[in-house]
Amino acid sequence: MSVNYPFKTKPYKHQLYAMQEAGNKQKFAFFMEMGTGKSKTLIDNLGDLFLQDEVNFALIIAPKGVYRNWVTKELPEHMSDDIPHRVIRWVSGPSKKQQEEMRSVRHEYDGLTVFVMNVESFSTSKGQAAGDWLGKKFGTKGLIAIDESTTIKNPKAKRTKSLLKVANHFKYRRILTGSPVTRSPMDLFSQCEFLGPRTLGFESYYAYQGRYAVVNKRQFGHHSFQQIVGYRHLEELTKKVNQFSYRVLKKDCLDLPEKTYTIRYVSMTEDQRKMYDELRHEALTLLDSGDLVTAQNVMTQMLRLQQVLSGHLMTDDGELVELQTKRLEALLDVVEESSGKIIIWSRFRNDIQRIGKLLEEKYPLQSASYYGDTPDDERQEIVTRFQNPDSGLRFFIGNPQTAGYGLTLTEANTVIYYANDFNLETRIQSEDRCHRIGQTNPVTYIDLITENTIDEKIVKALRNKIDLGAVVLGEEAREWLQIKPTK
Repeated sequence: MSVNYPFKTKPYKHQLYAMQEAGNKQKFAFFMEMGTGKSKTLIDNLGDLFLQDEVNFALIIAPKGVYRNWVTKELPEHMSDDIPHRVIRWVSGPSKKQQEEMRSVRHEYDGLTVFVMNVESFSTSKGQAAGDWLGKKFGTKGLIAIDESTTIKNPKAKRTKSLLKVANHFKYRRILTGSPVTRSPMDLFSQCEFLGPRTLGFESYYAYQGRYAVVNKRQFGHHSFQQIVGYRHLEELTKKVNQFSYRVLKKDCLDLPEKTYTIRYVSMTEDQRKMYDELRHEALTLLDSGDLVTAQNVMTQMLRLQQVLSGHLMTDDGELVELQTKRLEALLDVVEESSGKIIIWSRFRNDIQRIGKLLEEKYPLQSASYYGDTPDDERQEIVTRFQNPDSGLRFFIGNPQTAGYGLTLTEANTVIYYANDFNLETRIQSEDRCHRIGQTNPVTYIDLITENTIDEKIVKALRNKIDLGAVVLGEEAREWLQIKPTK
């Protein structure tokens, strides 16, 4: 690292240390908890490598909901003014102007070029071809980085295979994530393989699995398969990962206010209870309308159960049936008891629409929804208004898959989970939209839970994943939501 690197924004002590640790290493992982400023750390590391004449090109890859932030926020805020640079954004269906901007990468430039792509594009032949061309053209003096690297944790996914090939062209490689283990220690293999072949010492995923997983052969009808039933040698794995990574938690480095978790229990209506019990015991229920709803497999059944709790159900014919639910009343109770701005998360599109309608009736012009149906040109405007303390926008209603990544929503200090899912990554990411640098107030997280239902099973599953991830990373499991055991 340069002795007098010209920072644009002053780094925290842990960011400076992380930058020094990465230095000129060809492969490095910033395993920095969400909200500790890992994007800035990578930008400073990149700028430093440019000033040392090590790189003149960077390919930054991030999830679709995040990659625009690199162009509009992260790079403008943190890239040193002493570094001449241009930023080019990939667009899958570009306008003529956007097409010209992307083609400008072919033109000679006496400075640092940063090309930003969304990770989903590497599942397409067009995106793969673009990444491969960029790697061959600029990789010998380039850096490639994946923000939220758990997006390539599946070794069988097309995007993972594509990015592993593209990464081979680049001299420097970086991965960034606050939670590298969101399901199991198996999540680490592809992320580390992106940094370079055999980074963890194995030729293949199956060799890696053979070392760190306990596998049993299972029979299902005429088919047999290998099922992971446990893990081993995790201390050895932790030592390997520590050799090329830097890990930091917010509690260890930032003077952030505490998180508080609480539960608001919600009972079911009689109709909900009837449908829930029938779905749970028989995996089907007959609605009053005569439409048949079946659960063909366990995941579908769990989804149906959760839909019933939220107050809607999708029939086998694709018809949405809305049910009476006390969950909306409970939400209003929480809102009325809270002050300031509030984030409300749900995994279901129908929930977001019903909540939006309810809050609009109760609090006109004070809510906005951010989910798949929200037009791209409205999304940044919603965030800007929400972050403005003087605006009248009080409620941000979002889907964690769409809005849970990359956004800064620190004006809120109350977060309500209307309907969770089993994905630990989206839970952690969505929690940290408001609990990050810039937050000055304690943050309260409120989960709406119906006792002895799928709600509690989801929380238990998330808790188990948190505990397992802590073991692999060699740290204490963080405090999180606690509920009594499900009966």
